Amino acid sequence: MKPRHFLSLLDLTPGELGGLMDRAIELKRLRKEGMEPRPLLGKVVALVFEKSSTRTRVSFEAGIIQLGGSGMFLSPRDTQLGRGEPIEDTARVLSRMVDGVMIRTFEHERATQFADHSAVPVINGLTDHVHPCQLLADMQTYVEHRGPIAGRRVAWIGDGNNMCNSYINASLQFDFELRVASPEGYEPDPANVAAAGPRVTLMRDARDAARDADLVVTDVWASMGQEEEQAIRERAFAPFQVDDRLMREAKDTALFMHCLPAHRGEEVSASVLDGAQSVVWDEAENRLHAQKALLEFLLA
Repeated sequence: MKPRHFLSLLDLTPGELGGLMDRAIELKRLRKEGMEPRPLLGKVVALVFEKSSTRTRVSFEAGIIQLGGSGMFLSPRDTQLGRGEPIEDTARVLSRMVDGVMIRTFEHERATQFADHSAVPVINGLTDHVHPCQLLADMQTYVEHRGPIAGRRVAWIGDGNNMCNSYINASLQFDFELRVASPEGYEPDPANVAAAGPRVTLMRDARDAARDADLVVTDVWASMGQEEEQAIRERAFAPFQVDDRLMREAKDTALFMHCLPAHRGEEVSASVLDGAQSVVWDEAENRLHAQKALLEFLLA
């Protein structure tokens, strides 16, 4: 039997994703009560990082240990991937020795190639196309604060990047309306937008996108590997900063999210990031709990 992989939100059904949300919230409660289960006892998960990270590495390593398993961190310096071994060969070898693999890499095709040749479940820890584990945390955070997100309005402000693409997938799987405001030339993947149909609307005015929103989300203007574009992007994205003026367009009960790290004074003002509507620290913590639910689902 082929293993189940989690390379995007579309790899699970809406029902399965809803179950993950419930389980993540339960695991969070059990940890606080000192009653955490150990479903990964005796299991080993390889954590393949071709791209650096703080939250992804810590949340996966801590989560695996808390579930009773062992996490093995592998950077390009630690494997033959860094010396040019085909990713298919690495997948064939690693998956004969471990029970699951998390891969954080650049091109999405590398994650899919790895999964195609793996005998164990593979989790996408981030690619240039999508960041599904972050969306699990975001959806959990919204549910905890405001209940189900189905039927709500979400505003994505900024770059049509991997996070934006994941929000487009989430609009399908969690059934909410998504308004995306991006500068010209920085729109999300057109095929992804088309697949979402009427749930997604592309806009040019950030304030129009935020109007009556239940959730406002943004990300850095220049992602890892785009640092040389910083000055160009600052000019293009200047009208897309999430500040107090923009948040006033959203509902009074609206939440603000950011996957972090954030640049105060660029994509978001300090007053919003550190303000009462911001749930970014809960969102960051929930990477741990949502991924634990995912690991349990795939491996246990």
